[in-house]
Parts: sequence; structure tokens; C-alpha cells
Amino acid sequence: MNRTATIGLNTLSRQSIFSSKFSELSTLWSRPASRANVTAVMMMATDVVSVCVALLLALMLGLERWLGPGETLRNLVISGTPLSWQLAYLTWFIVTLLMVTHHHGLYKHRLKYSKWDEQGKTVQSCFTAGLLLCGAMYMMHNVAISRAVVAYLVCLTTVFFCISRVGWRYFAFRRYERGLDSRNVLIVGVSSIGLALCKQIVSNRHLGRVFKGFLEIPGSNAVAQTPSENVIGSIDQLRYLSRLHFIDEIVITECCPSSVVLGFLDIARECCIEVLVIPGFYDGVTPEAPIEYLGEFPVVSIHRRNERAVASLVKRATDVLLTVTAVLFLLPILLMIALWVKMDSPGPIFYASERIGKKGNVFRCFKFRTMVVNAERLKDSLADQNERKGILFKMKNDPRITRAGSILRRYSLDELPQLLNVLRGEMSLVGPRPPIASEVQQYELEHLRRLEVSPGLTGLWQVRARQDPSFERYVALDLAYVENWSLSLDMQILLRTAEVVMRGTGS
Repeated sequence: MNRTATIGLNTLSRQSIFSSKFSELSTLWSRPASRANVTAVMMMATDVVSVCVALLLALMLGLERWLGPGETLRNLVISGTPLSWQLAYLTWFIVTLLMVTHHHGLYKHRLKYSKWDEQGKTVQSCFTAGLLLCGAMYMMHNVAISRAVVAYLVCLTTVFFCISRVGWRYFAFRRYERGLDSRNVLIVGVSSIGLALCKQIVSNRHLGRVFKGFLEIPGSNAVAQTPSENVIGSIDQLRYLSRLHFIDEIVITECCPSSVVLGFLDIARECCIEVLVIPGFYDGVTPEAPIEYLGEFPVVSIHRRNERAVASLVKRATDVLLTVTAVLFLLPILLMIALWVKMDSPGPIFYASERIGKKGNVFRCFKFRTMVVNAERLKDSLADQNERKGILFKMKNDPRITRAGSILRRYSLDELPQLLNVLRGEMSLVGPRPPIASEVQQYELEHLRRLEVSPGLTGLWQVRARQDPSFERYVALDLAYVENWSLSLDMQILLRTAEVVMRGTGS
């Protein structure tokens, strides 16, 4: 350890207040993040299903050898092997397979290996579990069960596992590209370690991280060939920059004074940010913290974020279930509306505009077209007739709205195509309405908190203050939802939305 790190460590060990700040985190050191647990359970469930499917195919492929001529699958007690023993062998195979797969780190929420390394570890896990199954049968002196079926089971399980891993990787990459599951990272310390970690994050997409910049430590002696545009500020700007760039993780790659790290923890709790450090800097306060790996770099967590993963998973499942049900039920109405829009005025049926979603990610938001095709060009000439206060634009008798559009807007039917955005994961049924880029450019720092959750088809503002022209009221309700969202609140908003739509009080 270098001299600076040694001095910093000695200073930390003498400060009891610093240690007490970390004591509340001790229970978090022994467990992974909740989102990782949810992902691991889902992957394990998929693997168990894969084994069951592989077993059925193995029985079909090895049927003749196993049962013999004239026998059928009804005879489940095969050659003197009771059904209970067969189930025991299957359970042993599944349990050992899950354990070995977990040992190789293949159930991580963040992809740990490159594509080919992951496939190699998958094959190794399957064949290891297969050998353990054969070993158990040998120890029990079982010679009745067909070895061909066992071989088919292991080989087919390996194939299904490899395909499953490709599917999970593709699914993860697609979500990373759309910014749905990726984490925004700030690196504290413009040092050689920080620069190397930055290269790891940028060049390894499977890590699921997006590098946002470096923070300088005042008075640091570290020197690195870091492009100036990557240094976005100093550590005293952390609160501002974490809000501005929707930061999820901070990685400390230099030894900081204890007061600085205490400030990190306060901001991390306030902004729900995970704080990681390079092992060796704070061994006095992280003696039991498990070492994880960010790329090839070992890190330990001194603060974990509460991601409410289970609630988020239920919210997403509810969104998908209700959306699919709504699309099937409303399909005839959607087709009739599309035909009406096409016949009412020249132009496309749908209008797609770029909106700002969760963490500032841009996506295409779909609506039925309710305005003339050159509506955006006419907006500037109508700016003096804006009836909204602040940066939003709305006027009662907008000449750009078509005849069909006025009715669609009144009953909020123009927003039904956004059900596609919900299925794609870009939106939720309930949440703040997605703003356009020109609105976000005029946001104050606190307004950016609207973008910490997925935008929604409806929200608190739509059911409580839709006719209120105040932008402050609009933002206040959205921030109240961000702070207090729950599944029960979502259900209440959806029910109130249905009532508002039936009354036809939309804009």
C-alpha cells in the first residue's frame, strides 16, 4: 500500500465516529443486492425447467433401450428402481447443477464473463453435475437405470443451458442499450487505477455500466493521462453531478480523507447511490466486506442502494399483464381509431416523438396523430397564446388539432398506442408523463428527479390536477409519486384514470 493510503488508514482507525457511520451497513456486507437475488431466482427457475425438458427428451430418445421391447412409460418402476429413487437422483442432479453453476458466478445480475468464457463455464458446470450424478449412482450400486438416458440428460441439459445463457445475455444487452438496467458510474480519483477501470467499463458492455466521468480529489498527487472532457468536476460537486447524470454507483479509486468519505455516505443515502472502493484503502472499516469484481478490478461496497427489486418486478409484471389484456380487449377499437385518423386528415396514423425517459434515456413515444402534419412548425407562432405557466405548452382552442383529434384527446384515446412503449419497457402504466427534450433543458436540478422512474401513461397529475395550469403543481405531484410510489397507489391511480376517461375531461 502506498504512503498516502497508509496515512489515510491510520487516520480512519482513530476516528470512532467514522466507524459508527459504517456500523449500520454491516448487515448489508453479507448479502448481495436485492435485484441480484431476484435475477438469480429467475435464472434458477429457468434452469430447472430446462432440466425437466431435457429429461423428457432423454426419455424419448432412450425409450427403447430403457424400457425394452413391449414395455411402456406407465411402468415407472423400471428394472427394480423405485420411482422415489429416480426422483432422488433427479433432485440430486438439479441441486448439484445449481450449486456448481452458482459457484461459477453464472447467476449474477451483472454479467461476469465474456461470451465464450460464459459458455465454457456453463459446459463445465453441466458436466461436473453429470459426473456427480454418475458418482451417486455408482455409490448406490445402481445398474438398472439406462446410462444412455443419463448421457442424453447431461448433453441435452448442456445444450439448453448454453442456449439459455445466450438468451439471458441478449436480453441483458438489449436492455443495457436502451438504458433500462445499466448503471451510471462516477469514478472518484483521476489516477492510473481510475483510468484503467474506466477502460474496463467502456470496453466491456457485459458489465452493464455506463461511465459518466471522473471526479477530482483536491490536493491529490495522482497523475494520469486523462482527457479533460472526462473530468466533469470535483468531489465537492458530487450531490449536483449525481442528480444531473442519474448516478447509480460511485467507485473510489484513491484514498480520500475520512470527512470526504463520510460526505459520500450521506449523499449516497440521500440519492440512493451505491459506493464501492478499491480494497486496501479502508481495511479498518471494511474488515468483513466481501470482495466483488468490477471487470478485472476487485471492489468492496461500503454502501448499497435499496433497489426495491421485488416491488419493481411485481410492478413490471403487472404492467405487462394489464397491457396485454388491454390490447386484446381494445384491438377492434384501436383498428377503428386508426381508420378514422387516416380518413379524417392527410398524414400518417401514428405520431412518434422523441421523449426523455428514465435516467434521461431517449425513446420514441407513440400516439395516434391528433394534429396536422406541420404542427411543430406552427407551435412557435402560437407561443403567445400558451395557457400554461412555465415551460409546458397548452391552449384550449389549438387550431392545429384535427376534428378526430379533439375527440381522441377528450377521452385520452390518442395515448393508447403507448401501450406498445409499456410492453417494450420504456414506459409504465403509472408514472410521470414523459417530457420532450426542450422541456428537460429548462428543468432545474430538483425537477430531474421526475426522471428517476419510468414515465407512465397516467399519473398523479392526470387524476388530481389535470386542469391546473401551474408547472409547479405538475412537478410537485410527480415528485410526490417518485417519493411514495407503491403498487396500491398505482392501482388507485389506474382506477381514478378510468373514471376521468369515462367523464371525458381530458385535454
